[in-house]
Amino acid sequence: MNPLQQEILELKKRKNAVILAHNYQVKEIQEVADFVGDSLGLSYQAQSTQADIIVFCGVHFMAETAKIVNPAKKVLLPDMEAGCSLADSCPASELAAYKARHPGVYVVAYINCSAEVKALSDVIVTSGNAEKIVRQVPADREILFVPDQNLGEWVTQLTGRPMRMWQGNCYVHIEFTHESIIKIRQEHPEAPLVAHPECTRAVRLLADEVCSTEKMIGYCRDHASKAFIIVTEAGMLHRLRRELPDKTFIAGPTDRCACAECKYMKMNTLEKLHETLLSEGPELIMESELREKARIPLQRMLEWSRN
Repeated sequence: MNPLQQEILELKKRKNAVILAHNYQVKEIQEVADFVGDSLGLSYQAQSTQADIIVFCGVHFMAETAKIVNPAKKVLLPDMEAGCSLADSCPASELAAYKARHPGVYVVAYINCSAEVKALSDVIVTSGNAEKIVRQVPADREILFVPDQNLGEWVTQLTGRPMRMWQGNCYVHIEFTHESIIKIRQEHPEAPLVAHPECTRAVRLLADEVCSTEKMIGYCRDHASKAFIIVTEAGMLHRLRRELPDKTFIAGPTDRCACAECKYMKMNTLEKLHETLLSEGPELIMESELREKARIPLQRMLEWSRN
């Protein structure tokens, strides 16, 4: 570890802080984190931690989630401007207007959304548990799936459950194209291709496995192959290489580059993390009424995902 990472570890211990890092964070941040994972896994860690301070190295909606389930704890985000194109594609005002036009619709919201959208939803899902959660929605309710159209279509494919789709997407995952993935498969015909469900249907059809980032770990660990093509944000490769050092991971390319990086996730840097621990800011503040409304569908997700 470099000197700055050592200082971060010392500050973390002195201030009784826990560092949660999403799989898409840079390698140096993943190395100093207490937990690295996807949205669902980190939500559980945020709920169970005994630390006084939660530092969430991810994007804004993830820090909001940590605050929702830990209202008494201080939640810090190294860069408060770290947003999400997918979350931005579903403004709460537009969802509220949609619900007013379609009374009775059951809103299933991907966790990649704002606290305000969560507060308008009936249940939250992640890419790892979306199929399981949707199967538990009452059969007589019409579902609106927000905000990711690609994930929603994949869940419908798995469950057979028809749903209305919000027209949102992750700008990183839609950069992978049928052409770019065909090319990498031809270059590495022996390597299974693992894709995130936020990818388009044209890409998912080419994959050997479609799954959440967390499930990618288990799939690659248990599969006999020694090499894999990974079609998701590039930060995931750091975790795969760290946990499965005896295997080779090839970044799925887009038409523009050899791999895909989320500009929002990469707004968190080691220097910003260090400053956040020093100053104990910026802190995520949320009104108690909004937090409580958003907690209900989130808690329903946590309960249903254990069933």
